[in-house]
Amino acid sequence: MNIKKILTFALVLTMLFGVTTVTNAGMFDWLGGGSDDELVIGFSMDNLRLERWQKDKKAFVKQAEKLGAKVKVLSANSNDQKQVSQAQNLLTQGVDVLVIIPHNGKVMGSVVEEAHASGVKVLAYDRMVQNAKTDAYISYDNVKVGEMQAKAVLERQPTGKYFLLGGSPTDPNAKMFREGQMNVLEPHIENGDIEVIGDQWVKNWSPQEAMSIMENALTRIGNDIDAVVASNDSTAGGAIEALSAQGLAGDVVISGQDATVAGCNRIVKDTQAMTIYKPINKLAKQGAKMAVKLAKGKEVNTNAKVDNGQIKVPSLLLEPILVNKDNMKETIIDSGYHTMEEVYKGVPKSKWPEQE
Repeated sequence: MNIKKILTFALVLTMLFGVTTVTNAGMFDWLGGGSDDELVIGFSMDNLRLERWQKDKKAFVKQAEKLGAKVKVLSANSNDQKQVSQAQNLLTQGVDVLVIIPHNGKVMGSVVEEAHASGVKVLAYDRMVQNAKTDAYISYDNVKVGEMQAKAVLERQPTGKYFLLGGSPTDPNAKMFREGQMNVLEPHIENGDIEVIGDQWVKNWSPQEAMSIMENALTRIGNDIDAVVASNDSTAGGAIEALSAQGLAGDVVISGQDATVAGCNRIVKDTQAMTIYKPINKLAKQGAKMAVKLAKGKEVNTNAKVDNGQIKVPSLLLEPILVNKDNMKETIIDSGYHTMEEVYKGVPKSKWPEQE
């Protein structure tokens, strides 16, 4: 039981003994249930709109429960102040460790200090909590993700007019994807092989906003475009909707990320070039292990340090996997991440890969 629970317990005893008699069992039920040894993880999530985050929640809770921990999950629907309030609520409930997927990494930095004041450590899950003494961070190598996206687009379209479609401007990962993309693209921009005809960020990774951005861009440039470096599958999907309306889907090379069902389906239909698969079960398993170790005051396994603006946070960075039409079966279907029927929906069965 962490210091928050002990202080809360003492306060309740002081108040209630002057008013009435409460049984031990009733007292612990009032405090949230469970014994002194029960470990509770507070999980503050940006949103559950995207398929990706729904999978993360399910996998993380499953892994945590296997380790004997209970998980309290709150989703903020991409509202900064709501997420801060929800995180504070979890701390008030006496969680033993706080896991955060921030909508805005800078805004959530203030929560870390509050958590530490309550004796609670903070794990940034897949997105960094910035400008704070964040205890640990787990994610995939997001700079490498951006590099993989740009390299894949370049292989298909080594010259021409490129549009850069970034992620949410409040998401620190979006900046890391862009860093990786530019590591690859800058030499080709400087030598004139590539002309960047547009560069915009997509609020909340919204496919609707991505579609609107691309529609406006196509009108402005008269459909003269060769490639779109999109940072994930949802923004790629919105852009492809706009390209499709102009008869350009499949002709314009476009990247993605997250290996969503829709993204994988577009790849096998040749309207999206690639995606990045970041095995969620692996991320969730390692994340749950780290959360439990932090709650118990144990050292966590890390392989890097990532600067969050205040400190270099001990981090565990996992390896992303590039997925295209050629390796779809071995990476996505054989792993059980999606089924053959989901990925190849709308594709004639004669064009499906052979099943063993």
